[in-house]
Amino acid sequence: MMNIFETAPGSAARAVYGELLTKKICRHSSLCIMKQQTINKKSALALPMANNFTDRARAVADTCVDCSICVKQCRFLTRHGSPRRLAQLFLDNPTNNLAFHCSLCRLCTAVCPKDVDPAALCMAQRCQVAHRQEEMQTRYRSLLAYEKWGSSSLLSSYALPEGCDTIFFPGCALPGSRPQRVLDVIDQLRRQIPNLGVVLDCCTKPSHDLGRLDYFQNMFSGLHGFLEEKGIRKVLVACPNCHRMFSEYGRLEVQTIYERLSAPHRAEGEACVTVHDPCGVRFATEIHSAARRLISETGLSVQEMKHHGPKTLCCGEGGAVGYLDRDLAQTWTELRRQEAQERPVITYCAGCSHFLGKRLTCHHLLDLVFAPQATLADRVRVSRSPLTYWQRWRLKKKIAALLAPHRPLSRREAQT
Repeated sequence: MMNIFETAPGSAARAVYGELLTKKICRHSSLCIMKQQTINKKSALALPMANNFTDRARAVADTCVDCSICVKQCRFLTRHGSPRRLAQLFLDNPTNNLAFHCSLCRLCTAVCPKDVDPAALCMAQRCQVAHRQEEMQTRYRSLLAYEKWGSSSLLSSYALPEGCDTIFFPGCALPGSRPQRVLDVIDQLRRQIPNLGVVLDCCTKPSHDLGRLDYFQNMFSGLHGFLEEKGIRKVLVACPNCHRMFSEYGRLEVQTIYERLSAPHRAEGEACVTVHDPCGVRFATEIHSAARRLISETGLSVQEMKHHGPKTLCCGEGGAVGYLDRDLAQTWTELRRQEAQERPVITYCAGCSHFLGKRLTCHHLLDLVFAPQATLADRVRVSRSPLTYWQRWRLKKKIAALLAPHRPLSRREAQT
């Protein structure tokens, strides 16, 4: 077999991609081993969004007062009406696709004076139609394939040193787009936590947001249950979406790396940036503060946009809306561009950085922390698909060497 490290990146990416297709490593059948072998009544996790759809819809219809506060803030509600109107539409036709135009960002929830949660209603309505597997697999094929690759034997890795009770879980997007940043984080965290473990896997939030509850519960409960069995008590995450999944559906202590990291370098000169808070951690103000502290440690100042913190905007990628209505998704991105007013935007979500970067200057916080000058000069190399899969495979090998002799396991090996 070819030595992938001696191959040019472009051809290496194609080699890995070809191997994936040839061996069908990412087939659903290769992941089914996650099912009842590790999931029992004790380890299975509850799914609050699976609560009765009709009750949720009626509660929204009864509580919403049509004040239009959320309608003025939300691009989706501006097009389709108030939460009360949506609730009635869903009750009249529970299997329509309208909820898939909602980004699930919960801005509506943040601004509602009556504590109505329209995003939860849209999530519940998505669950009503997720059983239409052929339609789901066709429309969201690339997204679901991306999710499966994250848990495949080729890309997943469980490196758990003896005595490890804390792991770093970098998610899917960061290892593929910025593998060096993952290594930088591991290096700094190991100075604080010598027996730190590193887990490369997917939290399966895409399936969660698409309403594929059975699949999400099987996969996430298997991941979570295995970590519990191995004595893991704390998960350090880089991805805001992973933070939300572990916080809402897990029993382990969860913290972002941004709350533990310090900036080892300062930027030269003075510069002003603005911050995009990912909607996955909309209500986690301690994470918002940690991000701004790190920016300050690099010597930069922050000027806030109109929508930030708990009232932040969706970057446009949320809820996989772009697969159904690209124009609607891009209205969020354009609104962010207008609020940024040509200032560089710093965010701490790799997905947001990629999506916003199509319309404005946007950098990941970890790039700024570990390479401030290159970041501000826009000279940081960020990998794009399909090279990201090669980068994730290569990172897995580097972590294996870094944590030797503790040979990391793939997800499949970890569950057998």
